[in-house]
Amino acid sequence: RSPPSWSGYAYVLSTLCSGDGGGQVALTLSTPEMSTTDNADAAPALHELLTARRSLYSFDASRDVSAAQVRALLEAARWAASSYNEQPWRWVVASRSRTPELYERVLDVIVEANQRWCRRAPVLLLTFVDAAFRKNDQPNRAAEHDLGAAMASLTLQATHMGLNVHQMVGIDVDRAAAAFAATVGARRASLAPFTAAAVGYAGTPDMVD
Repeated sequence: RSPPSWSGYAYVLSTLCSGDGGGQVALTLSTPEMSTTDNADAAPALHELLTARRSLYSFDASRDVSAAQVRALLEAARWAASSYNEQPWRWVVASRSRTPELYERVLDVIVEANQRWCRRAPVLLLTFVDAAFRKNDQPNRAAEHDLGAAMASLTLQATHMGLNVHQMVGIDVDRAAAAFAATVGARRASLAPFTAAAVGYAGTPDMVD
């Protein structure tokens, strides 16, 4: 697989000294010639989990993901770095085989275009982000960043376990907030739904609805 397309931009930091001895720092953008078709083998020494990761639309609906596997994914997310170790994320985890009603509730807040393919995944995740620190209720400007770090850890752990994770921003935020107001939302007013993810074993292209 070719790596994601990139233009080979390199940022070069240079210091421009003015005549009075003062210094200004300028960020200069250089664009060295680089082919966008270079394969991963030509890249710097990346870990194989990074180059093996996929975000496939196709899931094998005949293969389940166990509760133990889900716990491993969430444990990987828990180890992600976060500002003040706040861990400003919450999850709604729905299994089609173990919690079918919850699965349908999560599926219902995902936009229709995404429902068509992600309904084959055995596990759906709905993420919530906490916009305020728990210790003082002050705004947490790093909250969304930290949720992203947690999802990256979860995704790499899934790749290690042979699973496919497809994240999506395509959810109805208002519907999700209303649907889970009595559970997640009741815990803290600063918690808000943010993204969703489908988790399962990769299928073949003909398995995409």
